[in-house]
Amino acid sequence: MIVAVAGDHAGFDMKQMLAGVLADEGHTIVDLGTNSREPVDYPDYARAIGAAILSGKAERGILVCGSGVGACVAANKIKGIRAGTCHDTYSGHQGVEHDDMNVLCLGARVIGTAPALEIARAFLGARFSNEERHARRVAKTRDIELNQR
Repeated sequence: MIVAVAGDHAGFDMKQMLAGVLADEGHTIVDLGTNSREPVDYPDYARAIGAAILSGKAERGILVCGSGVGACVAANKIKGIRAGTCHDTYSGHQGVEHDDMNVLCLGARVIGTAPALEIARAFLGARFSNEERHARRVAKTRDIELNQR
């Protein structure tokens, strides 16, 4: 799978680890930065992940910040992006299977590298179920996104 990875300064080390291991496991990694621990703003990286997915340069994205929350809020402002902060494997795969999540957000100050890798694997291994009830709910969510005033 082609996976965009990005993160702010707090997520830099975890993003680097995930990119390396996932590449070793056969995924094509599109690293969108940051490239150091120097302070940067997480919305810039949420925007980069969204652009990569919406343009087709990546199928899914993994976005890492300190808590996972700020990056998730920013990513969900982008039409067509369905991001979730997940700190357990169940949420990592269920968010894809039921909610068609396309961006996984992780908090590098919340979980360790081993759980983050397990969650990323669950996220990348999952597929949207296309069950009628899930498709209906995703469509309703998309309607909210497109018809806000």
